[in-house]
Amino acid sequence: MIEDTLVAIRAGAITFRVLGAGRGAPLVYFHSIHERGGWSPFLERLARRYTVYAPLHPGVGGSTGVETLDDVLDLTLAYDELLTALGVARAHLCGHFFGGMVAAELAALFPERAARLALVSPLGLWRDDAPSQDILILPPDELGPVLFMDMASDAARAWSALPDDDDANVAAQVESIARRAAIAKFVWPIPDKGLRKRLHRITAPTLILWGENDRANPVVYAEEWQRRIKGAAVKLVPSGHMLIHETPDAAARAVEGFLG
Repeated sequence: MIEDTLVAIRAGAITFRVLGAGRGAPLVYFHSIHERGGWSPFLERLARRYTVYAPLHPGVGGSTGVETLDDVLDLTLAYDELLTALGVARAHLCGHFFGGMVAAELAALFPERAARLALVSPLGLWRDDAPSQDILILPPDELGPVLFMDMASDAARAWSALPDDDDANVAAQVESIARRAAIAKFVWPIPDKGLRKRLHRITAPTLILWGENDRANPVVYAEEWQRRIKGAAVKLVPSGHMLIHETPDAAARAVEGFLG
């Protein structure tokens, strides 16, 4: 069973997609700005066991008002208010790409919300002291020093070494998302506005799921998340970056195994 529910909060209105038959602990899934309906096979498998709540992200036509929020922190606070309105006090939190940042932020700010946390290829942990508008106008070859605090770091070197074709280069990917964000005027998650400084607050058991053939975000990004979240475990699956699209069953099995 799939049902769409529109819930009003102070920032606007958000559509929640509800999947499942109401059994078991709830699971809240946050997705990225470009997934649209592509995550359905992944969630439909999880919905066999869990009631799954999936808010439609600003920019995909499922929300009004919240797309003008300033950053991932403000969006997370809006989602916390939304969970309260839905009567979901505690749930498994899961997020892919940008949605992983939202899920992590929610678990860090409100530990009582998170039973378990599953991060599926979360966006890289960038520096958080640069104005967002700077990133919206920079060409890819100038993004590095803005995104990374230390260009000698493992993550920055891995980013700089990526090939230049649009499908694999994180810089081109960032620029593409930034352009869409600027046009659509929805919330832009980079910089992360202090998320890296709050990750140590996460107390929920955490899985970081990564595609072992991910050319867009190197595995070193997963290791950075693991270093900052106490007790987090990294699991690799045979897939590329968009593993919930490329191998939805494998990704769902990994998340199910982690949730228990």
